[in-house]
Amino acid sequence: MTTSSDIRADAAVVETAAVAVAVAETATETATETAADVLPSAAGTPAEAGPTDPDLAVHLLRLGDDALVLGQRLCEWITHAPTVEEDLALSNIALDLIGHARTLFTRCGRLDGSGRTEDDLAFTRSERQFTNALLTELPNGDFAVTVARQLAYTHYAVLYYEALAGCPDAELAAFGARAAKEAAFHRLHADRWTRRLGRGTPESTRRMQRGLERVWPYTRELFEEDDVVRRLAAAGTVPSPAPLHARWEQHVTGVVTGAGLTVPAPAWSAGGGRGGLHTEEFGPLIAELQSVHRQFPGGTW
Repeated sequence: MTTSSDIRADAAVVETAAVAVAVAETATETATETAADVLPSAAGTPAEAGPTDPDLAVHLLRLGDDALVLGQRLCEWITHAPTVEEDLALSNIALDLIGHARTLFTRCGRLDGSGRTEDDLAFTRSERQFTNALLTELPNGDFAVTVARQLAYTHYAVLYYEALAGCPDAELAAFGARAAKEAAFHRLHADRWTRRLGRGTPESTRRMQRGLERVWPYTRELFEEDDVVRRLAAAGTVPSPAPLHARWEQHVTGVVTGAGLTVPAPAWSAGGGRGGLHTEEFGPLIAELQSVHRQFPGGTW
């Protein structure tokens, strides 16, 4: 006999599969567009010369590093996700993020005057030269830790890219508008999994709460300002992430409490990623990312 619990469980599975398919379709639809954005400076081709802006180059490199590193982390779930639908969803979210990184790296190579390509920036820098927020490099842990990390990052990404879409630089504004739409699907995926785990079994609730506690000390760094960001914001070049923190906190609090969970109140906060200081687990992640390039430097296919 079919019970109401069976019906709710079936509905949850259908809802999760629908979100996974939506994420995959979004990634597929935008893959060509993402590639088109970077074709003027394709992999292995020096970036076109133009006006330089060292501060903006630094800022875009940070955003690109966030996307690349988080995308690489999510790739580790391929063939290891809890369901086939999640394998598909997480790999396609990673595809979106790597697309963001390509666009940002290409622009950075033009703005810093170095002429470096996206491949140069991804594969030839040392660990200390990466400037991603530490949140993005945290190990996946169990599935709940990954969901908690995605919850924190995607809510930030949507807010920041929406703000970037209003900047005066037409190229960056177009990128921000597209990236915000993609990140909104990633946010939906994280929100629904947070609710599903929080409202599930006692074990899933415990794990989801533990995942939040694991990642929350690393969230503040996403909104930090330094002199580079202050100069750019004062000039109206790009928005500062700092004013977005209150909205982010409001949004994620609504999701977390709606899932029957408690928003963590960590007694400490991590930092240093923007300055090239990373966690112990970062080295192996970058070594794997760069392994083929190190074996075959300058190789083309």
